[in-house]
Amino acid sequence: MAVDIQHRRVLQVKSLGEVFDMHLVANIMIGVIAGLHIGFLVLEMFLWQTPFGRKTFGLTPEFAAQSAKLAANQGLYNGFLAAGLIWSLLTADGFYIKVFFLSCVIVAGLYGGLTVKKSILIIQAVPAIIALLLLHL
Repeated sequence: MAVDIQHRRVLQVKSLGEVFDMHLVANIMIGVIAGLHIGFLVLEMFLWQTPFGRKTFGLTPEFAAQSAKLAANQGLYNGFLAAGLIWSLLTADGFYIKVFFLSCVIVAGLYGGLTVKKSILIIQAVPAIIALLLLHL
């Protein structure tokens, strides 16, 4: 709290946590991240060999056909991440479930960003890191 002596006003200095409900913001982010992973599931399991899927991932028709089973498996894992994040939102005290599944997303995003494509780091890991930090505010 700061005091303006000249005008004798008391100025309230609020923390970010007092202005916004950080748990609500974190839960919204977790919902968005779950939605992204459902999108990844659809792209990898069902749209991989379509023109849209090939364009999204920069694939040739030949490579898309050869890698379709691997992509479907990867999509299934993304579905499990989405399911866990949704579960964490539906559970009364899902804090530790949120932490676990956000951590899984972060590890997957870091690994993908280091081994496949740097944009995976931005698309997958960074939002999960932000959500994890918001959970702790």
